[in-house]
Amino acid sequence: MSELKPTNEEAVTATASPVANESASHEAAVPAAAAAPAKATGKASARAAKTAERQAESKPAKAKGTKGTDAKPATAAAAPTPTVGLGEIVPVRKPKMDAKTYEKALSKLQIELVKLQEWIKFKKLKVVVIFEGRDAAGKGGCIKRITESLSPRVTRVAALPAPTEREATSWYFQRYVQHLPAGGEMVLFDRSWYNRAGVERVMGFCTEEEYREFLRTCPEFERMLVRSGIILIKYWFSVSNEEQERRFQKRIFHPEKHWKLSPMDLQSRARWVEYSKAKDAMFAHTDIKQAPWYVVNGDDKMRARLNVITHLLNMIDYEDLTPQPIVLPPRQDEGGYVRPPISDQTFIPEVY
Repeated sequence: MSELKPTNEEAVTATASPVANESASHEAAVPAAAAAPAKATGKASARAAKTAERQAESKPAKAKGTKGTDAKPATAAAAPTPTVGLGEIVPVRKPKMDAKTYEKALSKLQIELVKLQEWIKFKKLKVVVIFEGRDAAGKGGCIKRITESLSPRVTRVAALPAPTEREATSWYFQRYVQHLPAGGEMVLFDRSWYNRAGVERVMGFCTEEEYREFLRTCPEFERMLVRSGIILIKYWFSVSNEEQERRFQKRIFHPEKHWKLSPMDLQSRARWVEYSKAKDAMFAHTDIKQAPWYVVNGDDKMRARLNVITHLLNMIDYEDLTPQPIVLPPRQDEGGYVRPPISDQTFIPEVY
């Protein structure tokens, strides 16, 4: 191999030597041209000598055999390649967003989500949004911010439990198909059929044959959904090792967050590398043109939520269907109606 491919130093030397030789010939030509006017007499001879000197100095040296190529300086160093660990993105730390700025931006985006909801109803669109990622990456919090201003009749959340004995023996995608939207609905999957490529693969809840079959059929299944008119959007929430540990520790020491910490979460922490390998294999097979994966940097929860909502709004071309200002009608006249005594009703204790 060393005989066929010269080193960088040899290539630089081979390229520079013709340049040096030709430059030397130019330097030799200059004294020769300068010596001529010494013998000649008169202003014309002196003027011709100066012209020859300018022409000799203005001609750039050209390397022989390098015509049509851009010569690179020998001192140029290759740019360092950033190290990316185990299929996760390298987050770029930004200054922490203050709560006031976050709430203001979120309020504006939620108004746009309402407009999107009305457009989905009006156009009878079918929208599926998948939220996948590591545990404690911020999927649930982002879903809450999306749905808190929307109607549950239009926007539903599908967070399926472990499959029953019957579901475990049926076609794998069957339990998810029944949650797909009809016209005028949007469904947010808090984890989805990608459980097979993640937790089931790592924890051994499926066989190797079932896993391989999923990788083969999942792209075709999603293409079928897209052909049927479903708008399929897939988000992967990425979180760094340090940030995930910090959030797990917070769940341990805060009683109101204990329910978020399951045995599967602890296993995902212990098997970090295995989950990374499973995610890389999943992306290699299912990041398709018809339904690509969109990766979310989840280390900053506030920015992640705002970025996801903004991206979701940009994925669907919607129009503002806000109605004209509503006028509240006057209350109906009682017309002699007498209500029963308020003491006949049972009220809850007013503790606060």
